[in-house]
Amino acid sequence: MRVNPGGRGIGQSRRDGRIRDREVEMFKDKTILVTGGTGSFGRRFTRFVLEETEAAKVIIYSRDEYKQWMMQNDFNEADPSFSRRMRFFIGDVRDGRRLRRALAGGVDYVVHAAALKQVPACEYNPHEAIKTNIDGAVNVIEASLDSGVTKVVALSTDKAVNPVNLYGGTKLVSDKLFIAANAYSGKKDISFSIVRYGNVAGSRGSIIPYFRELIEKGEKSLPITDRRMTRFWISLDEGVQLVVRALKEASGGETFISRIPSFKVTDLAEAMLPGCELKEIGIRPGEKLHEIMVTPEDSMTTYDYGTHFIIYPQMFWNDRQKQAPGGKPVGDGFSYSSGTNDQWLSVEDIRERLKAMV
Repeated sequence: MRVNPGGRGIGQSRRDGRIRDREVEMFKDKTILVTGGTGSFGRRFTRFVLEETEAAKVIIYSRDEYKQWMMQNDFNEADPSFSRRMRFFIGDVRDGRRLRRALAGGVDYVVHAAALKQVPACEYNPHEAIKTNIDGAVNVIEASLDSGVTKVVALSTDKAVNPVNLYGGTKLVSDKLFIAANAYSGKKDISFSIVRYGNVAGSRGSIIPYFRELIEKGEKSLPITDRRMTRFWISLDEGVQLVVRALKEASGGETFISRIPSFKVTDLAEAMLPGCELKEIGIRPGEKLHEIMVTPEDSMTTYDYGTHFIIYPQMFWNDRQKQAPGGKPVGDGFSYSSGTNDQWLSVEDIRERLKAMV
């Protein structure tokens, strides 16, 4: 099944009303804190909030002062008025006291994007991955419960599904912690939910910038790990839209997953360097042939909403948790994998999407 090439950007979403009319109003006069806010997602999400909403303030919580300085300069150059609604807070999610201080000023929403994500780095530094991805999740949860936060959305990954590497294992634990956090909300008006997607197209460390670097150096062949490999295609803007949807619709414990197209890695190579030779180098440790978002075991509580899936928790802990209307059960045994998807990008589709990323 073919899909239309090229995704809608944030600006287009505003004009067609999909985000502006239904979701953006919830940001009016709100304060949002983004952990790991200087990363690819954090920068795009912050830009969306500043440009498209009437949020009172966005707090960038991260540990790298240089990246914060660079982000501040970039945003001020784009629009000097941004600085009135941005705050930069140096801190690590490993530091619970610092998180509490950051949330003490009346934060309404938390988007948790901070993580150690490089698979080899996590394998070689397992204790550090645990401190950030698991202990950090606990700190975000407890600090949010102890403040006036009303919505917490944590970013997950396909690698948390049936994990085969430590990074995926830590994110699986993190997901479970955020879902179970709804059990501790008591009478507080707060919910915790998850959004899950794979590698974002063009993000740092992904295959597209790697291929581009090789092509710019004049390489006539491209290395691929396995000719059978497939991946989902999601843009940064689509990732932002999924988080906005979760902030708007979540009642607690849901995992939101976008319905997006798949592509073959061999087709990506052809789209970027037509007629190139492919060097098959073998799957790297901890790597999968296909990205999996929903397993057959999850299918019993997964509902299809057309544009997205929601995996509901198997346990409900308070009367605020509910199932959104309009979904259809996917059926027992259903799985959502990039290898068996019903939407595929052709080589030409990929080329069009690559043009939109430049």
